[in-house]
This record gives sequence, C-alpha cells and structure tokens, in this order.
Amino acid sequence: MTDRRSAGHPLWIAYEYLAMLVGLGSLALLCLIWLPCALLLNVLLPRRLGRPLGRLMISWGFRIYLRILTVFCACRFDLGEIDTLRDQGPLIVAANHPSLLDAVMIVSRLPNAVCVMKAALMDNLLFGAAARLASYIRNDVALKLILGAREDLAGGAHLVIFPEGSRTLDFPFDASSPSIGLIANRSKVDVQTLLIEFSTPYLGKSWPLFRRPELPLTCRVRLGRRFSPPANIQAFTAELDAYFHFEFGQNFRSTVAFAA
Repeated sequence: MTDRRSAGHPLWIAYEYLAMLVGLGSLALLCLIWLPCALLLNVLLPRRLGRPLGRLMISWGFRIYLRILTVFCACRFDLGEIDTLRDQGPLIVAANHPSLLDAVMIVSRLPNAVCVMKAALMDNLLFGAAARLASYIRNDVALKLILGAREDLAGGAHLVIFPEGSRTLDFPFDASSPSIGLIANRSKVDVQTLLIEFSTPYLGKSWPLFRRPELPLTCRVRLGRRFSPPANIQAFTAELDAYFHFEFGQNFRSTVAFAA
C-alpha cells in the first residue's frame, strides 16, 4: 500500500487522475463490447435462456472490471464473504449504498443476481440492453417491482436491492423503503444484509463523477444479519434501519468525515 506521505505529491496526483480515466474508460469499453451482443440476444433468445446468460455475463464483466481497478488503479477489494451466499438458494440481498461501485462489487460475486434498478438506468443506451437481457427490475412501478421480484426469487435468484433507494446522503444510513419488507413478506424469502465499507467516499452522493479518487482505495463487504420474512412490514423496516445504524454507529465520525 502506498505511503500516506505520498498523498498530495504532484506525481501521485497525476496517477490518481490517470487511474480515474482508466477506471471510467474501461467500464465504458466493457459495456460497449457487450452492447451489440445484448441487443441481438434480446431479440433472438427466449427469456428463459437470455436471462441466465445476461446475468452471468454481467457478473463476469464486473469481475474483469474490478480486476482492472485492482491491477492498474490501486484499489483493493475484500469481497470473499459474498461468495458464501452463492449456493445458498434464493435470498434478498440488502446493502447500504455509499458508492456507485456497490452493485458492481456484489453482482461480480453472484452470477444469478437480479438488481432492482432506477428506470433511468434501464433506459440508458450504455447499460439498458444488458440490464433488459438479464431481466433486471425497474423501480418505477411498485406492483411490477414486487411481482417481478417474487418471480425471480421463486426461480432461485439473488435479489440485490438497496434499502435506501439511492446512494447514502445522510450518513451513516438513510431511511429504508418498506418495499424490502413487502417483497420478503410476499415471497417468504430471507433478507441477507451486507455491510459495505470504503476507505474514502469515492463516487458517493457528494463525490462528482470526474473528481479524482484518493488512492489507494480499499473496499470491504461484510455479511450482516439475516432476517426472516416479516409479518409486520412497518416493524421490519424500523428494525432494518436500527440494525444498519447500529452496525455503522461505531464508525459514525469517520463516515461523516467521508461524506464531507
């Protein structure tokens, strides 16, 4: 790991800008390579074949991307605990959301993951075709979200969803949406929490896309508590909020400093 005394050195700053360009550029390139394939397969393949292929390719693509960040961009990812979920059957995977890298890290380890995505991303030229092939779920219609999630969970998928709905603004954790409790109640599937930690708030809500990272960047994802399907959705939502606040409360000062 780089000595902290190098921080602020002109050569290190130049490297951080170069790493930013490599990181953003490589993600765009991977998406562009898969884009025509995804467009074509959306037309040619039935959903039962396109869906698992689309999810697997996104997972592999994200693994390649994280490897690029590790080798060229002074990033370190500790994601091994996610691997234990791979063969445990259907789960609702609920994580805090400090950065744009969160879904990338989780999906890179879960080849049958289905994400709940913002409608704008589903319609995005760069990401939309791949997301549609993988049958990712739009978040703009509540009933379709719940029914789609229940169908995918019944098929054995891992449903990746962020309780806060968007990247964290009020650290350590924004208020949860009741949708997770509702999905768990209707599908009778456990909710497995993940705890995401970053050494800096890179690509957080207050970190502009083209602001250089502060390297080295260290990212860790820990397994949290597993919740049974709730009977009382309101009580479950409050309990989930309290749990995330408790887990991150011990590091509240450093987390708030990240957000500044």
